Amino acid sequence: MAGKSDEKSSEKSEQGKKNRKSGGLFETKVRQDLEGLGWIVSKWVNTVDFDKEGKIGKIVPAKRKYNPFSKVLTIGTGFPDFVCFKRKFEEDYEVIGLEVKSNGYLDQIEKSMCFWLLENRIFSRILIAKKSKVGKGIEYIDFKEKYNKT
Repeated sequence: MAGKSDEKSSEKSEQGKKNRKSGGLFETKVRQDLEGLGWIVSKWVNTVDFDKEGKIGKIVPAKRKYNPFSKVLTIGTGFPDFVCFKRKFEEDYEVIGLEVKSNGYLDQIEKSMCFWLLENRIFSRILIAKKSKVGKGIEYIDFKEKYNKT
């Protein structure tokens, strides 16, 4: 019985490695696509931290993740993944947040953070980049349009 458990654990570990690699490659592809559209793209290294009641938020540096097995310290774990800006007029810039999700879905905590970031005017818009169902393209979804509070 222990052998089957070890096999499942190993399979999950391998699947996790594939998913992380695939996610990283997709993030790179999205970044290159936006840069090609004239956006300046940078990794966002902050996140939103809510108080115990989950009402008052503030921007804090994202915690770094350390993997003791590979001895790797992951720095870019902020939410959203990227901050992007583009010159709109002579002295005006549009600043947006970009979260990369292959399936396009945000969990409840991520949605709360997006609402807070928009309400506090940290970003003018937040886009969600997902894999397109047609071909190998990228689809950009406006957070407000998808999850608008009514």
